[in-house]
Amino acid sequence: MGNLSIGINLEFVRHADKNFEWGVETAARLGYAYVEPMVHWGRELLSEAGYFHSVSMLDDPYRLKRACEKAGVKLSGLSTHTPLCKPEISVEYLKQAIRFAAEAGAPVVNTDEGPKPAWTTVEEDHTLMKYTLREAANLAEPREVLIGLEPHQQYSMHPDGLDRIHKLVDSPAIGINFDTGNSYLCGHDPYAWLERVAGRLVHLHAKDISDQQSFSERGKVTGTPVGCACGEGVIDWKRVIAICRKAPREIVLSVECGTVDQAERSIKHLKALL
Repeated sequence: MGNLSIGINLEFVRHADKNFEWGVETAARLGYAYVEPMVHWGRELLSEAGYFHSVSMLDDPYRLKRACEKAGVKLSGLSTHTPLCKPEISVEYLKQAIRFAAEAGAPVVNTDEGPKPAWTTVEEDHTLMKYTLREAANLAEPREVLIGLEPHQQYSMHPDGLDRIHKLVDSPAIGINFDTGNSYLCGHDPYAWLERVAGRLVHLHAKDISDQQSFSERGKVTGTPVGCACGEGVIDWKRVIAICRKAPREIVLSVECGTVDQAERSIKHLKALL
């Protein structure tokens, strides 16, 4: 059985208009042991000016490593979501993200199939995803970086659909980054789905869903960027933790919430359960 740790996706500082280093330091101050940064291609104004937490993959990967070492936290993974159905975007992005993760010291890169092209069929989409994932796995395997497939879009919104994507490429580098909030909003039982993927679990997005969002969106959307504070929504975290303990490797519960205050309340709730 795998050990469990608590981390946080740096989306929690998005509305604070601060940079990556500030997000890492804030996560450490709140008591988180791991952080999950987002990375992007190229350069853009907000990150370069220090108003946004995402890190350009044109930066030195050691920027992430040094910031984490200084704050006393580790990387649980990188948020590298890219549309797997669009290989003209996803192949080179994901390959660069894997190389970046390996040098920064992140064990997992998380992604999903993304919005599909308007003109492709279901079968064509899965062929495109197979190509993308095979190219990515070729880099991930020798670097011992894992690819976490997340339930988040048109095919992965269903347990069978996520399984089909996972089975496209036979690689030890490809696993599941389960998202408790997305799976619930899709209209499924998140606990039964988590049980189903526990043996393939490499990372988990700990996302709670408020009663209000549940009422207005469940069964109508395939996911959501962030949730409410863990313990203040519909997700039974004691049950989630019990299932995660069945995973064959150490799993980080990477909280996905929208504010610093929610992050503080989330870790208090999860720590009490762990």
